Amino acid sequence: MVTSQDVARLAGVSQATVSRVLQGSARVSPETRERVLTAMKQAGYHPNAAARAMRTRRAGTIGVVVADITNPFYPQLLEAVSDELGRAGQRMTLWNATGPSEASALEAIREGAVDGLLFTTVTEMSKPLEEALQCNEPVVLLHRGLDHIGCDQVTADNVAGGRLAAQYLVRAGHERIGFLRGPQSASTALHRERGFREMLGELGHPLAPELVRPGDFSHDTARAAMRELLDGPHPPSAVFCANDLTALGAVDGAISLGVRVPEDVWVVGYDDIAMAAWEAYGLTTVRQPITDMARMAVRMLIERIEDRTLPARRREFPAELVVRRSTAHTPAS
Repeated sequence: MVTSQDVARLAGVSQATVSRVLQGSARVSPETRERVLTAMKQAGYHPNAAARAMRTRRAGTIGVVVADITNPFYPQLLEAVSDELGRAGQRMTLWNATGPSEASALEAIREGAVDGLLFTTVTEMSKPLEEALQCNEPVVLLHRGLDHIGCDQVTADNVAGGRLAAQYLVRAGHERIGFLRGPQSASTALHRERGFREMLGELGHPLAPELVRPGDFSHDTARAAMRELLDGPHPPSAVFCANDLTALGAVDGAISLGVRVPEDVWVVGYDDIAMAAWEAYGLTTVRQPITDMARMAVRMLIERIEDRTLPARRREFPAELVVRRSTAHTPAS
């Protein structure tokens, strides 16, 4: 029977280091963790989860709360989180943030079924998040943050991303620029819109109210909104969308009217999901570094699990404009 001592000898580390890898400790370097995990695989070592939980008083499982799993962005984010948790020797349990599932995640952490929680779609109205923070439970917000909440948060600079999109479209010569908004309960939507409006105003092209439509980050809503914009007496020559799924709906809305993208109207999205690069869309978009964000969030959560007295930390990653066919491959100046 293969033991943790055998793994330690094979990896050239101490048994204590193997134990720390099994616990998902942040005190192990990524290189050492990879070496230990490789040795486990080579030796065929399978730790007893129940025995480890009794010994360490940890479940070795992280809960992830997500909403709207049909949005292609979230499977990509979850894949990055899962990969990083696997490298840290942790398992993942998933909850849907709609309905009673979010409250179930809080119950799980109280019962010790999970060691910490990653919230990926939090809003100001999240009662389970509020209760978890009041109880000082290990929590990290990933992707969506909250401006007025003191907890660990990992986000992209959505304000700067919105500014990038506005600057790009104005410098390319567009004057009638449309905007398909996101849900106003989501910090990502609010921050992208703030940056977009700010930059348009600074460049002397304030966003015209008649060229703005509400949205909910969904394809069908965006398709209908785009048709409205293009059916108007003075349609936009370019449209910025609050996320990529909205942008894909906007492209389909244009096509349904016989309006060509990019010859008749440009479309810019946000997130850079895998579909954005498909040749059928070739969507120009603002990219979030999903893998880097997931890596940081997992590391911060493991550190929080080990030490709940740490001060609240925020990490904000830069956004990047990715130019493709939906804006005629026009480079950013």
